[in-house]
Amino acid sequence: MTKLPSRLLIVDDIHPIFAEKLTSKNIAFDYLPAIGKDEALQIIPQYTGLVIRSKFKVDAAFMDAAPQLTFIARGGAGMDNIDEAYAQARGITLLNAPEGNRDAVGEHMVGMLLSLMNNLNRGNTEIKSGLWQREENRGLELGGRTVALIGYGNNGGAMARKLAGFNVDVIAYDKYKTGFSDAYATEASMEEVTERADVVSLHIPLTAVSRQMVDDAYLARFRKPIFFLNGARGEIVHIPAVLAALDEGRILGAAFDVLPVEKFPALNEQPWFEPLIAHEKVICSPHVAGWSVESYFKIADILVEKVIVHLSGEASAQ
Repeated sequence: MTKLPSRLLIVDDIHPIFAEKLTSKNIAFDYLPAIGKDEALQIIPQYTGLVIRSKFKVDAAFMDAAPQLTFIARGGAGMDNIDEAYAQARGITLLNAPEGNRDAVGEHMVGMLLSLMNNLNRGNTEIKSGLWQREENRGLELGGRTVALIGYGNNGGAMARKLAGFNVDVIAYDKYKTGFSDAYATEASMEEVTERADVVSLHIPLTAVSRQMVDDAYLARFRKPIFFLNGARGEIVHIPAVLAALDEGRILGAAFDVLPVEKFPALNEQPWFEPLIAHEKVICSPHVAGWSVESYFKIADILVEKVIVHLSGEASAQ
């Protein structure tokens, strides 16, 4: 088999299937998951491809240091740690694998919603503290309610499919497309969402427009108290606005798999963090909604196939 004219630098941990499939196609690569950005900058001029998850920002300066770079492949859904506009200007192809973790995200967010509605987190904590409070932990049923999905791409669509057996009315608003109603969700305007929603779940990328989108004014538009879920990107939500809505009863419960600042000790330094974790109507998870055992494999498997197709196209063009 003819060796494709490319050399890849893999700077993040990724399932072994990625390397196995590259090897089977005689594609040269270096797997350096422990490398830092400064070290990567020193060697990136040698490479035509970069494979990354979330280790560091691939900014204009990084791409300028890589004159031979023809593509960047990200092991995940979003591309917000890559300067997409600059990559496009440079003619660098961007590849990702949103299909790989959509089922994991959908299941995780439905799980968080059910936990909120049935006080599972609080009840568990109380029992472990010696309290047995049945009436205080009476739950709410999801059936018969309206779930609004903000964004109807891979993750939004997957969550709609996961909700199919719950006897809920699923509506979806997507700023960037129309005509997407299907068997699982009905397209809706933002006005319809604010009028009808009992549950609001975010499934949109982080952009200049969506950054801090969920603020006091955004939440004030909803006509009914809602359950609020964010498994998209933390920077989309202004946390103090959610805390205020919780205290005023406009949000009945909030679940966050992502936060505007993540990891410690940085989290402890945020003024909103202590009130957030102290609130009995809030549950959090450490940015793992799309990071299941199965999605670890699927992301790598889907992404490597896209890389192989891309490189085959490059080889054919030469």
